[in-house]
Amino acid sequence: MTLPRTAGRRLLLVHAHPDDETLTTGGAIARYTADPDTSVTVVTCTLGEEGEVIPPELRELAPDRADQLGGYRVHELAGALAALGGPDHRYLGGAAHWRDSGMVLAGHGDVWAATPAELHPRALAAPEAFDEQLARLLEIVDEVRPQVVVSYAHDGGYGHPDHVRAHRLVAAAVQARPDVVARLFHAVVGRTTLDKGLAEIVGLPGLPFRAPGEDELPSVPDAEVTTRLDVTAHRAARIEAMRAHATQISVWDSGHGPVALAMSNEVAQPLLDVEEYVLAHGAGPAPADDLFSGLDR
Repeated sequence: MTLPRTAGRRLLLVHAHPDDETLTTGGAIARYTADPDTSVTVVTCTLGEEGEVIPPELRELAPDRADQLGGYRVHELAGALAALGGPDHRYLGGAAHWRDSGMVLAGHGDVWAATPAELHPRALAAPEAFDEQLARLLEIVDEVRPQVVVSYAHDGGYGHPDHVRAHRLVAAAVQARPDVVARLFHAVVGRTTLDKGLAEIVGLPGLPFRAPGEDELPSVPDAEVTTRLDVTAHRAARIEAMRAHATQISVWDSGHGPVALAMSNEVAQPLLDVEEYVLAHGAGPAPADDLFSGLDR
């Protein structure tokens, strides 16, 4: 896709794997892609080759079997981005240049992750790969020239080594281009928002997923959240995008309003009509409901 050079606002979102863009920032992608004065670029760092596979009929794609999951997820990502409005998209370094590092569970039920003891030679989280990865990301920043960049907090949201690497790369890129990037946001979920969403789905008749344990789903204290985007208008697009990532996400519609989703661990998560962000870098005051509010063109 060719970027509209006349766009006054430019947004760059950097994600570790296919599906992360939809799960954490799908509403923002849909909202700003629909704005003719905003260009949106999504960067995906790996093909998500080490992901687990939910549908039984597709489990031969898994890394311990045919190891074809990454190629399949290229197709899933294309469908998800189309559902979200068709933003500009890049793979960091090109498709499959770096591989999903995988993860091991690190407590807190089946949600929190840590780095495996052994990494694939092309793993995104490989220490020696950082400088090349940063150079590739800076090439994109120099071309797109985004005023606003979005990625993860320092822990990657839930500890996955590729999310942590994406955070470090984005932080370094923003620091290296202070004349380009005006704001850096971390995508988060506030504790109260998560609790309210869970209260709407837990206990619903027919819910096929288990309720999460205390603190099993990642969230941040409400006071840390600086910006909340109302993405209610893009609910249908987000659901379609999640369904496109069928190997990774199960979506359940109650038929009465609330929608739940789960990863392969079958832990219920609510589909929230607000996306929350922390202004991690940039001049204040932090915008309340628009990532670009108050910025000069």
